[in-house]
Amino acid sequence: MTEDPALLTTTTAPPVREWPALDLDGADFDPVLAELMREGPLTRIRLPHGEGWAWLATRYDDVRAVTNDPRFGRAEVTRRQVTRMAPHFKPRPGSLAFADQPDHNRLRKAVAGAFTVAAMKRLRPRAQRLLDDLVDGVVRDGPPADLIERVLEPFPLAVVSEVMGVPAEDRERVHSWTREIISTTGAEAAGRAKEGLYGWIAETIRARAGGTGEDVYALLGAAVGRGEISEEEAVGLAGPLQIGGEAVTHNCGQMLFLMLTDPELLRATRALGPGARGPVLDELLRYIPHRSSVGLARIALEDVEVAGHRIAAGEPVYVSYLAANRDPEVFPDPDRVDVERAPNPHLAFGNGPHYCTGAVLARTQTELLVDTLLDRLPGLRLAVPADQVAWRRRTMIRGPRNLPVTW
Repeated sequence: MTEDPALLTTTTAPPVREWPALDLDGADFDPVLAELMREGPLTRIRLPHGEGWAWLATRYDDVRAVTNDPRFGRAEVTRRQVTRMAPHFKPRPGSLAFADQPDHNRLRKAVAGAFTVAAMKRLRPRAQRLLDDLVDGVVRDGPPADLIERVLEPFPLAVVSEVMGVPAEDRERVHSWTREIISTTGAEAAGRAKEGLYGWIAETIRARAGGTGEDVYALLGAAVGRGEISEEEAVGLAGPLQIGGEAVTHNCGQMLFLMLTDPELLRATRALGPGARGPVLDELLRYIPHRSSVGLARIALEDVEVAGHRIAAGEPVYVSYLAANRDPEVFPDPDRVDVERAPNPHLAFGNGPHYCTGAVLARTQTELLVDTLLDRLPGLRLAVPADQVAWRRRTMIRGPRNLPVTW
């Protein structure tokens, strides 16, 4: 990027490309995104919902630059109908995803204590016990089993509920709401789910106002009580954190599917042993196409040059972390899973101020899931041909709908 406006180029803007919401099987890379990457580091897109078009950055260095540059803001997106993937778009005050500085740091501070490395170390033994109970049931019942239904869905739900402070009797209801919200089946159903979830969150935060617990709802209740954030902000902040557990289910589902359809990858992963599989997990996080299309836009707050193009003030910009993770300038032979890849500076958890709040939590769960399943289910393999594994449809987060295995 260039700071001096006098250096802005006048390169002809690329054509606007339609990017439909594709239902893809397996870990296939989105062919539309692949084509956009070939067309140039900066292209223009129109998504299924919203209005107009937006710039799209796909090159690693440009993605990092845009996401670190305060001249691109998120708050303005809440006042615009930017072209987007989701049919429903009703951001709430307090959402970290749409907060610019200094509000972003003020809001993030309210919950930071629940997501530190130290907090995850304290959580890990409890999470392992929750996981062991689930796998005990799978082992007891014997093969075959659907790992999504038996382990990959209930485990992240239970762990996120522990971190958030969701009572046991409310967990299934909360999970049903979050599942509906991340689908793309329609604005009406998602709207009802959001009303249910956010109403429940508001009641829960009020109930924890005088508490001293370390869970997220207790921290938020205390922050509201001290006047550091408003109740409205606390509710908007909690919602995406509660929904975040869904990503672990589907990311791990993709990882395990890749292992179970690639004998060499499975052998290499098993050989490393528990606690030593970090490099493999990093490579799989880099490789898997964990989402459909792109996430949330930013708005240029002034004229900025990116990749030789002038982005005018007020124009929306998307970045693709999936594309950045396949940039051959940073990741040689990017379309191959290389368990020995080093260094591996992937952007699977984002970049800049909006780096995923729950990244350490997600990584902890992923390590526990892969280690426990591989070590407790010897000879783990698919119970059906790979092309009979059903994949999620009309959703923003990709992954297998079921994963039938035997051992």
